[in-house]
Amino acid sequence: MHTAAEYGIIGVPPQAGRKPAEAAAMPRTDAGRRPGRSPEARLAVRRQIYLFRGGGRKTQPDAAGKGKPMPENYRIQMERVLEENGARRPGLLLHSCCGPCSSAVLEALCPHFEVTVDYYNPNIDTAEEYARRAAEQARFAAAAPFAAGTQVLVAPYEPQAFYAAVKGLEHIPEGGARCFACYALRLRHAAALAKQLSCEYFCTTLSVSPHKNAAKLNELGCAIAEEYGVKWLPSDFKKADGFRRSTALSAEYGMYRQDYCGCVFSKHEAEARRAARAPAL
Repeated sequence: MHTAAEYGIIGVPPQAGRKPAEAAAMPRTDAGRRPGRSPEARLAVRRQIYLFRGGGRKTQPDAAGKGKPMPENYRIQMERVLEENGARRPGLLLHSCCGPCSSAVLEALCPHFEVTVDYYNPNIDTAEEYARRAAEQARFAAAAPFAAGTQVLVAPYEPQAFYAAVKGLEHIPEGGARCFACYALRLRHAAALAKQLSCEYFCTTLSVSPHKNAAKLNELGCAIAEEYGVKWLPSDFKKADGFRRSTALSAEYGMYRQDYCGCVFSKHEAEARRAARAPAL
């Protein structure tokens, strides 16, 4: 886990008398916040885990007439959190995989949270690609009016962390256990940084993609929240046309978009798809 001082600071909210490096190194606090969790808050988290794992779910009949759990609607769960918070804007650490995916997510979250972006993606295959995506993330956060004041923290590039996390899973197709290990790696990093910066919540942009498993992301996020003592924001940002909105914003701001998640395995699969679509000579 990196300290805030190790990050490249690209966007810093205007704070009177505070320089960018000082803003990153100084944990964020809200007036009246007490350290730790109350017994009621811990009970609420355990209840959330229970629900995420299927406890108390309604069922719907399948073709054989047997009941099966109805899928969770994480968008509705997020809206309930926003309603409970009211006019309060707590701190939220947002893990971002790239600028385009963050676009609609920041638009949705910034009115309700004091957002800090955590750009930590050791899965990306080259240092050049990592830097290019980081620069695009920073450019968007600086240009979009709704993201004004959003701080972007860029973690050092460390691909060895990704390869260690997915060791033995290299042969698994995209969307399976290898991706889940990568989710967990980045979510755990986000939770640790959220705790360090005294953010009340953390979440990720990953669910805005139709290729990412929102149920698994929320399952992991909720479990990691319990581990680190930071609240997970239930979310599925692709819902309510979130993915479509992200593509529209990407076009509006002329953003660099990719057709693979960033890892070498996904890149090879994307290249194979392009080759299969290419007309025979």
